[in-house]
Amino acid sequence: MNSEIMKLSVVIPVMNEAENIKPLFAALALSLANVEHEIVLVDDGSTDNTVAEIQANAPANAQLVVLNKNYGQTTAMAAGIDHARGELIATIDGDLQNDPSDIPMMMQYLYDHDLDVVAGRRAGRQDGMILRKIPSKIANALIRNLTNVHIHDYGCTLKVFKKDVAKNLGLYGELHRFIPVLVQLYGANMEEVDVRHHPRIFGKSKYGIGRTFKVLSDLLFMLFFQKYSQKPMHLFGTLGFLSLFIGIALNLYLLALKIIGEEIGGRPLLSLGIIMTFIGIQLITTGFIAEFIMRTYYESQNKKPYIIKKIVGKQ
Repeated sequence: MNSEIMKLSVVIPVMNEAENIKPLFAALALSLANVEHEIVLVDDGSTDNTVAEIQANAPANAQLVVLNKNYGQTTAMAAGIDHARGELIATIDGDLQNDPSDIPMMMQYLYDHDLDVVAGRRAGRQDGMILRKIPSKIANALIRNLTNVHIHDYGCTLKVFKKDVAKNLGLYGELHRFIPVLVQLYGANMEEVDVRHHPRIFGKSKYGIGRTFKVLSDLLFMLFFQKYSQKPMHLFGTLGFLSLFIGIALNLYLLALKIIGEEIGGRPLLSLGIIMTFIGIQLITTGFIAEFIMRTYYESQNKKPYIIKKIVGKQ
């Protein structure tokens, strides 16, 4: 494939989806027949014949990125985005539950509404109620209310991005579930549209109820990152001074009791006062360290804590 810029790159992370590869290529060819596009598949450590199926059935406009082990969907998606050359980048699952025929509609919606990102919202979701739908609804509501990013379906992989947004999301860990939050942090314009959703025909789902705890852990990180990534001292300093104030107040109270002759050695408040004082000092110190780390992060890589959308006028 040459290095010219494409109109659309379709990024597809896959793992153990051998039976879905051939129908996936057929669906993409049919859906995107009128769109200049490339297909970027990322094999995330498959242990079946997925890679062989891709090599046997891939069209000329497809490239395959094979990771050396299973890193997870977020890392695989990031690798695909890194290799994408399109002005627009669409992400889609490789299990055929997302419908590639929705991509042209989403592209048009993005252009018509001057958006940076269009996110899919699975209408009539074809998944199990107990293990998939109910946990997903709870997680979506929790993330939506805590982050104030009002997207209804955080779990839908089908999205269309402008290139600059997709390539600057900072995907790592398991943050693909929080792409809408990362989009908001970037300052991009995003809306949802209803998309089709099909039952899985081949293969097994890689998701289960166990991912709930991962979502909660990532949510805590995203809340911190969303509010304090550039000002960690505002969190640690506030908590630290509050704890320090409580500890000092308790210790002064006990000192006053000691002065008037009361015994304070066996009082639980003495231990609490000492603990709160040390916790306050540690939190404030952590805040200073976090501030130095953030400064090092930006200055050592010549990064800026802002993103310019456009410049108007002479330069």
